[in-house]
Amino acid sequence: MSKMPNDEVLNELSEFYKVFGDLTRVKILCVLRMNELCVQDIADSLNMTQSAISHQLRLLKTMSLVTGRREGKTIYYSLADDHIAGILDMGLEHILE
Repeated sequence: MSKMPNDEVLNELSEFYKVFGDLTRVKILCVLRMNELCVQDIADSLNMTQSAISHQLRLLKTMSLVTGRREGKTIYYSLADDHIAGILDMGLEHILE
């Protein structure tokens, strides 16, 4: 980084990392790292309610960390891009050192 980013960019970065400060959201991201899933499948795999998962997915989608694909009445969620998987991988690698 050759120069200090402006406050607006740093604020966005701060908000981005806050998303990773919630255990439920991190679990959802890890599950979606492995497979594209619908809300019910995510809820089942994490032993949580659909409502709790939907609430967190809305935030993850707003922050552009996950994306949804509609198939009939069902929406299947996945990580928005490879950067998100990379961030998860780097964080785990750092923690497990």
